[in-house]
Amino acid sequence: MLQQLNDRRTMNGWALFDWANSAFALVITTAIFPPYFEAVIDKEFTALGMQFSNSSWLAFTISISYLIIAALSPVLSGIADAGGRRKFFLQAFTTIGGLGCLSLYFFQDMGDLWLGTIGFMLGLIGFAGGLVFYNSFLPVIATVDRFDKLSAKGFAMGYVGSVLLLILNLAMVLKPELFGIPDTGMATRLAFVTVGIWWLVFGYISFSRLPDDVRKKSAGLADVAKKGVEEFQSVWKKVKASPQTLRFLGAFFSYSAGVQTVIFLASLFAAKELGFETSELIQVVLILQIVAIGGAYLAASVSKRYGNKAAIYFQLVIWFCICLAGYFVQGKSTFYGVAAAVGLVMGGIQSMSRSTYAKLIPTREDVTSYFSFYDILEKMAIVMGTFIFAGLDLLTGSMRLSLLALSFFFAMGMIILWRFRLEEVETI
Repeated sequence: MLQQLNDRRTMNGWALFDWANSAFALVITTAIFPPYFEAVIDKEFTALGMQFSNSSWLAFTISISYLIIAALSPVLSGIADAGGRRKFFLQAFTTIGGLGCLSLYFFQDMGDLWLGTIGFMLGLIGFAGGLVFYNSFLPVIATVDRFDKLSAKGFAMGYVGSVLLLILNLAMVLKPELFGIPDTGMATRLAFVTVGIWWLVFGYISFSRLPDDVRKKSAGLADVAKKGVEEFQSVWKKVKASPQTLRFLGAFFSYSAGVQTVIFLASLFAAKELGFETSELIQVVLILQIVAIGGAYLAASVSKRYGNKAAIYFQLVIWFCICLAGYFVQGKSTFYGVAAAVGLVMGGIQSMSRSTYAKLIPTREDVTSYFSFYDILEKMAIVMGTFIFAGLDLLTGSMRLSLLALSFFFAMGMIILWRFRLEEVETI
């Protein structure tokens, strides 16, 4: 029995999950955890018989977390489709991520290095691991004509929710005495706790509105796992047989390497190249998030009038110009303009990519496995983009040249996308 499509309560519940998990992406990975980690961990230290800087250790933590998810995603998504466990895995990853955030309260100094590292990794794995299952609900709960608007609504709610929590957390960190907190360090650790609670509470409210799993009979976990792998291989054959899907995924991989790298490293660029202080970086992050809300809806509006391909092209041109502008930017005021441009296309490109790919899926039976390819490509793009950026920075000593090099990824994305034709398909 198929899930009733376009049910308002279900669609709102799905979008609410973006509100829940986006707090981790903004508050912990972007705004608060990286500077806290660098403040409490020695600049240079030895671990696992090797010498690390605190920044390189954090970078390796992110890389390893995304590689783990990229390796697990094909198997788990196949199991989700073969065994009817899409919602189960989404709940599991959410719980893992939320508990990881809560554990960071106990991360106070160098003696807690492994506790902080593992807690942060669990948060990353919970966040990134759940996305493929969350995204795969889109073609299950809505018809094709609703994909763009619903996808944009999810991203917009994520930006709004994360900004609200970030404002609260910043107030806690800057004025801990107003909250009865003895010092900034404890206020920061309590901010991690608020993210975990926020993620878990709103996540489980979202789950209550999403369709339940329809478990499929099997001989046990081993049998489901085997069927899951077979399911993934079957979908891969279908993807290979669709030139349009392959073209889109190729373009998506290329421009995602640029998009995700800019998002991860924009604040670091501002601090190193332009001398931004922490308070100024917070303003940059807020500009990115607030403008991204309108950007997601703008992309959906452009798509409605001119089509998905034109909407993505429009944003890729802006991304390309952002990389060029970043190379030449000198003053802080100019960088605020660049940051606003990033925000304008940050939400839109992610929202439009998700809904476009959903339109390419010809069935609602194997959607998790289909989205697994999408998810894996995005994770590997993050690893590749940040690795190349860091390598060029190390070789040239200039983040500006590294940023300029990212324009290549957007140019390649536009070239590959040129031959792409979105063929509307009816879900069955």
